[in-house]
Amino acid sequence: MAGSTTMTIRLRPDVKEKLDRIAADTQRSKSFLAGEAVAAYVERELEIIEGIKRGMADAEAERVIPHEQAVAEMRKVIEDAKRRKTPRG
Repeated sequence: MAGSTTMTIRLRPDVKEKLDRIAADTQRSKSFLAGEAVAAYVERELEIIEGIKRGMADAEAERVIPHEQAVAEMRKVIEDAKRRKTPRG
């Protein structure tokens, strides 16, 4: 089993009540659920931050395309998808 550490957090009363309900309904401890929620949040935020850093590095290295070109490419992809989805009769 992986190690763990203890942390104290403050919750709004409404959030604590909801956590209580989830714990009761899932037969999990509030501590377990809070730990899972924090872990998911941390992973998601780190992915976002890393994506931003990659984008900033791409911009600094001039690995970018003009906005108008990006929009035109997206519109073409959307139109192609619509054409494939529309039944031909």
